[in-house]
Amino acid sequence: MKITILGSGTSTGVPMVGCHCQVCGSSDPRDKRTRASILVESCGQRILVDTSTDLRMQALREGIPQIDAVLLTHTHADHIHGIDDLRGFHFIHRRVIPCYASQETLDQVRTNFSYIFEGLHSEGYWPLLETFPVTAPFDLFGCHITPVPIKHGSYLATGYRFDNAAYLTDCSEIPDQSLALLQGLDLMIIDALRFSPHPNHFNIEGALKMAEILKPRRTVLTHLTHEVHHSDGERLPQGVEFAYDGLSVEL
Repeated sequence: MKITILGSGTSTGVPMVGCHCQVCGSSDPRDKRTRASILVESCGQRILVDTSTDLRMQALREGIPQIDAVLLTHTHADHIHGIDDLRGFHFIHRRVIPCYASQETLDQVRTNFSYIFEGLHSEGYWPLLETFPVTAPFDLFGCHITPVPIKHGSYLATGYRFDNAAYLTDCSEIPDQSLALLQGLDLMIIDALRFSPHPNHFNIEGALKMAEILKPRRTVLTHLTHEVHHSDGERLPQGVEFAYDGLSVEL
């Protein structure tokens, strides 16, 4: 299995529009962050987690030839609003892609983007996704996937465990019952927005505390703002690093 960080940035991306801070003006390519998403490759198939606002750019950058399944974590704009970019894959392969998420997430996305699921034949749009509510662990392309309920402020989101790797974006708390689902990880990719506190996200200190509790072999901090220089990673504990766009991990 291979996991690629398609986007490591927060909702504004980095550089942020109109900002002239040191990070937004950085010449380090690892400080250029598109909106958060990952690609999981297993048995020759590709699973996209979230259709970020920057999906088209990410797919072109990584040379993604097709998407075989989509998993959604929640319905905030930076994680969903690139969904129309799936049309390009459909024009080539003419396949309806399975889409997995909580029922609440699927209901909201279907409301906001009904043509993606139902088509709009009078306008030349065909269905792109077929929905599959996630309520329990399931197997997909040789990978055992466990949905992990997490809290994003007062909002409920879904993290995912892929065999011994976990992706936990947009979270401020991991309930006890979810911690039990995250034991024995080789890789944990976790929200770590910035150094200063935030009510709806782990900051770096909070993410490091989760790493101490769960003890994965490798921890990657993602969903980063322009408060974080990639070079600040030199200050992180052993086994912990900052994500950057294009980072790939083979498991």
